[in-house]
Amino acid sequence: MTEPSIVASKDTELFERDKKFQGKVLGLSIYDGVLGERRIRREIIEHPGAAAILAIDNKENIIMVNQYRFPHGNVLEIPAGTLEKNEDPLECARRELQEETGYIAESIKPLLSFYPSIGYNTEIIHCFVATGLTFTKTNLDEDEILSVEAYPLDDVISMICNGKIQDSKTICSVLMYSSATSV
Repeated sequence: MTEPSIVASKDTELFERDKKFQGKVLGLSIYDGVLGERRIRREIIEHPGAAAILAIDNKENIIMVNQYRFPHGNVLEIPAGTLEKNEDPLECARRELQEETGYIAESIKPLLSFYPSIGYNTEIIHCFVATGLTFTKTNLDEDEILSVEAYPLDDVISMICNGKIQDSKTICSVLMYSSATSV
């Protein structure tokens, strides 16, 4: 699958893009170009982005999912999912919270956005905080295998510090929320 095209970077340099692969969730392109006086070549994973949600129940517990993530096995993380075409990150967060945990939120506010692998990947993860939770029902995707669990914030921070939680979106969201609420 080769679709050469020319793209401009943020530095207005021209790069030639050669699309090598497009799957259901991500693509791979080779970019060749000149930056300053240097010729560069980059292999870039192209991802539409994701939304993650730090949901806090009425007992101040963090709602987590213990999800099977091949090839790593079960991973404890906050609910999240890939943005659908032209989907607003807030709507994605709202959808994923309900699908994976069964909760809908009265309030959802932006927390942070970050690039988990900035050197070779276009993915950006938009993280939100949800409060005022009401349980409805889950609506898992066919390939999702998970259980919903709730933990006090201090326990989640301890699990991050002892390496039980290794998921970047969860670590970033929990630590950002913790630092913002402790000020």
